[in-house]
Amino acid sequence: MGSGGATFRYRPARLRVIDGPDRGLVADDVEGELACGTAPGNQLQLTDPTVSRYHLTITAMTKGTLLRDVGSTNGVLLAGCRIESAYLGPGAVLQIGQTTLRFEHVEVEAQQPLSTQDAFGRAFGRSVVMRRIFEILPRIASSDTIVLLEGETGTGKTMIAEAIHQASPRRAMPFSVIDCGAIPPSLIESELFGHERGAFTGAQQQRIGAIEAGAGGTVFFDEIGELPLDLQPRLLRAIEDRTVKRVGGQHPIHVDIRVIAATNRDLRAAVNRGDFRADLYYRLHVVSLRLPPLRERRLDIPLLVEQFYAQFAGHPGAPESLIDAFTRHDWPGNVRELRSAVERAVLLGDPVVWSELTDPSPSNVASLAFDETLSFRASKDRATMIWEREYLRELLARHSGNLSRAARAARMDRTHLRELGRKYNLVHAAQVDHPQDD
Repeated sequence: MGSGGATFRYRPARLRVIDGPDRGLVADDVEGELACGTAPGNQLQLTDPTVSRYHLTITAMTKGTLLRDVGSTNGVLLAGCRIESAYLGPGAVLQIGQTTLRFEHVEVEAQQPLSTQDAFGRAFGRSVVMRRIFEILPRIASSDTIVLLEGETGTGKTMIAEAIHQASPRRAMPFSVIDCGAIPPSLIESELFGHERGAFTGAQQQRIGAIEAGAGGTVFFDEIGELPLDLQPRLLRAIEDRTVKRVGGQHPIHVDIRVIAATNRDLRAAVNRGDFRADLYYRLHVVSLRLPPLRERRLDIPLLVEQFYAQFAGHPGAPESLIDAFTRHDWPGNVRELRSAVERAVLLGDPVVWSELTDPSPSNVASLAFDETLSFRASKDRATMIWEREYLRELLARHSGNLSRAARAARMDRTHLRELGRKYNLVHAAQVDHPQDD
């Protein structure tokens, strides 16, 4: 995957401390990002005690230079107003805690090569942001370095992780997936590390953990941000030493693994809050890739619709009306939501169905009583999906998004409820169960 001369050109960012304890300190961006805070690893590391460990990031985007507050305690002030994100112009003055910063551009223009391909594995994209990612993925895949994939739910983190594994020297070995957000807290230690017979009540035989089962291959920690705080030191040791100790076991077991982690949370903000250990974040943040939401890569929507349509219809040629309708939508559930929408459109034969499924108002639901253009099965499936979404929306709302309580009330399996919630984009990271809420 060569760049073939195609490049992304941008002016690198520079932050200069013009007032505060670190006055005179200057830092430039590294490969398109400049992070500022008191923790090691920030390009601009400050000593100001009123600045958070990870305070802000500045990223080169196609639209310009984007500043993001990463969940700092005292915030970022621009022209006296607290902001969460903004595109910066040269000379912008920022206030963080007791420190005043000036944003500048480095004099010399920088270039990043772009892939000439519009796919890597099962991930697709023609946009500049995706071609920047596709260009570096082969180099990442050929190494054994730890990779952290960040991005909103549904942006394709699992597909990228699988693609990295399939393009790596470990492709013939296991790709072991650990969903840290789906395993009950009482079982996650055993799931990760395994257990010996008799280690606890119910442990009637020895069990190999997911990390050990992935020996020789890649272990993918999905939703790593949901890992309980008390287990994070054990995972850090396992990653550092490439060893695991089963629950109830006495001897460490060496495991040759490649580690990829993914999260839809901002781990730097989680470190600031004390929800995620800084030392584990340092270890995971070797190579970090942010997968953009679809609203930042609309150029990719027609390509994705074509791919999903061919997959579900069994032939290429998605209708222009479908592509046009879907390109205009914001897709808060990202690629996963788009894929489900194309599947439903193929099943029901009408792209207008999508508007009914995303906004199932009483008038829409009532209008489903009869439609002579649809078959009996298609009409039934459409009505079922709309009813199902509305039922789940109300169920979760009545139980404040707590999956365990909602599942008990509906007398259904919690995992099934979680999957249905994901299907209809009703379950997000904020709705992961917290045992103390049960």
